[in-house]
Amino acid sequence: MAVLAVHRDAPGTTPIAGRCTVAGSDLTLTTAQAANAATIAAVARSRGLPQRATVIALATAQQESRIRNLDYGDRDSLGLFQQRPSQGWGSEAQVQDPVYATGKFLDGLVKVPGWETGDLTTTADAVQRSAFPLAYRQWTGMAQTLAGALLSDSPAQLSCTFSPPQASGPVEDRAAAVADVVRREAGTPTVLPGGLVSVAAAGWPEASWAVAHAERLQLAGVRFADWSWSPGGGWVQTGEVVGDLQLQLAN
Repeated sequence: MAVLAVHRDAPGTTPIAGRCTVAGSDLTLTTAQAANAATIAAVARSRGLPQRATVIALATAQQESRIRNLDYGDRDSLGLFQQRPSQGWGSEAQVQDPVYATGKFLDGLVKVPGWETGDLTTTADAVQRSAFPLAYRQWTGMAQTLAGALLSDSPAQLSCTFSPPQASGPVEDRAAAVADVVRREAGTPTVLPGGLVSVAAAGWPEASWAVAHAERLQLAGVRFADWSWSPGGGWVQTGEVVGDLQLQLAN
């Protein structure tokens, strides 16, 4: 289990421990870990790969970095997968970009014969060439639980709580920046007045992605179907259906 990070607020307020949980399990992650995991799942899903690819990628990232985007490592290893620029994985900036790093891992994964059904640890090591080739197996259960939640079509499988975000900068600029992230990882966004970003043709995987990235993106709320999420209250069923996934920025 991850150690929780506490976010400090203004004097006189009670900080909320930033954490994300998976429904029906005791799995707990920091919001940063959840965001990285959601990006891994989104990249694999965008390529049309089966859930097994996300499971292997998450187990690998957990072993290599604890699903953290590290700016250090053994020799020149960096990022979620501790990829080495000197070994042809990409530049330092590229391997510390979670979307790029995940894509490079998946490029290698799909070249491993029998990766869809083979042993997780030997498959992961065929990509990574680790000094500890059997270490990936221990994270199988964690990765299966997390991948199942991130890719599920069932409501409210991933929820995160943290102190309400403090808005920084004009809401229009922040909404445009959020739209850029959504476009790269989660679908086709439309920026609406009042700091609202709508995502068409989205499902629960995209809604879970949004909640996982909510602290990073300074979201004050997420709405999908007849459910609403907030950083202090988590998911609640409202009975009021919305057509598209809606991301509300903090004002």
